Amino acid sequence: MKILDKYLLKTFLITFTTVFVILFFIFILQTVWLFISELAGKDLDLLLVIKFLLFSMPRIIPLVLPLSVLLASIMTFGNLAENYEFAAMKSSGISLQRAMRVLIIFIFVLSFVAFWFANNVIPYAEYKFINFRKNIAQAKPAMAIAEGQFNDVGFYNIKVNKKSGENGNILTGVTIHEKPNNVGENKTVIKAKDGVLMSNEKSSILKLVLNDGYYYQDVTPKKYEDRAKLPFVKSSFKKQVINIDLSELNKTDEDKENINGTNAMLNVNELRYTLDSLNKNLDNEIISFSENINQRVGIRKSPVVIKSDKKKKALPDNLLSMYTNKQKSDILKMATGNVTSNIYSIETTQKDLKDKQREINKHLTALYEKFVIAFACFLMFFIGAPLGAIIRKGGLGLPIVFAVLIFITFHFINTFGKRVSQEGGMTPFMGSWMSSFILLPLAVLLTYRATNDNGLINFDAITTPISQLFQKISERFFPAQNQK
Repeated sequence: MKILDKYLLKTFLITFTTVFVILFFIFILQTVWLFISELAGKDLDLLLVIKFLLFSMPRIIPLVLPLSVLLASIMTFGNLAENYEFAAMKSSGISLQRAMRVLIIFIFVLSFVAFWFANNVIPYAEYKFINFRKNIAQAKPAMAIAEGQFNDVGFYNIKVNKKSGENGNILTGVTIHEKPNNVGENKTVIKAKDGVLMSNEKSSILKLVLNDGYYYQDVTPKKYEDRAKLPFVKSSFKKQVINIDLSELNKTDEDKENINGTNAMLNVNELRYTLDSLNKNLDNEIISFSENINQRVGIRKSPVVIKSDKKKKALPDNLLSMYTNKQKSDILKMATGNVTSNIYSIETTQKDLKDKQREINKHLTALYEKFVIAFACFLMFFIGAPLGAIIRKGGLGLPIVFAVLIFITFHFINTFGKRVSQEGGMTPFMGSWMSSFILLPLAVLLTYRATNDNGLINFDAITTPISQLFQKISERFFPAQNQK
């Protein structure tokens, strides 16, 4: 390796490492902010918090790595151009491509590492992260309930005045609101003097044993006039056991990306195997529904031809005229019921098929994303390196502005493409690669202009036609002044 290659590689590595650590720390703080409700006020020791953060760190890499490559490239080549080191290289016959050669090799290796990381480390960490959130409550039951506030746990809202004991599992002053399954159902309130939380790490059921309490339950009378009296049932107990399903603690809104589905826990081979099963399941569902609906409406696969020597009478144009008024009414009611039932069946199956297709699209997106992160490192380098050579600015000023604008554009297009593709608006391949396809011409353009020592924008190409236009207008309307 020549001295120039060593110098460029060392400069880039120092800048890249510094930027990566700073950005990684910033995104870790964002993760803490997202899950602050699960960490604050839960009596968690430092070891559990560290494990929580360690399992959430790998999911940050797909965001931090391309941005770090982009910013490091702009800063490195911007410093070289600002200090006239590029001018010295070019005067010695060293082109921009020659200067970038050793860094291209490094980015190539980094892309392979990024793909390996996305294919092996991130799925494992995602699996551990999701299960760790559930297992925390099993290993430390008191985490599910904080003092002095109502805690949404499974099908219950639980409030305790004080927690005590070694693990905070002894509760004092317990108030429980049971959630109704449907609107308008009975509401139940349970109050107890104290209680004990018990759990088993091998089970997802949290047992709450209540002592010396009573419960109220609203009763909805059948007669409407009796409902104004607001009747209720009250009962007391010496001991009562409530089982709480901790799996509810790990459920989140699908529209929020705090936790992805199971597709984020799979590598490439597992995703391909799962996709094969999902596609077969979808095809079987379509075939089964088609056969079922055909049988319901009386359509057969192969019509049965019945030979008969007897000549049948021709049917009238209005078949209902063959029946009485009562029979007509029954036939129409039956037909209306069949149509309504078929429409409901079609709409229900259509929604189910859309959900299955959405799940397939999510798995396809997760598959393509493992390759997108590797290509994004290449793309950001070929945008950042020529851009730094063109703007001739290093440091943390203008390079950060350009890097943030480019990366926000990349991330916005990538997020938009994935969302649209998951809903079936475009193919998952196009949704995942759309950001790369859009920014690829920019990388080619910047590399071309930096190689030919052109500026970021060729103002002559804009001003020259305008000046020529004004010159022609002046010659036409003011010929005397032009002759002078």
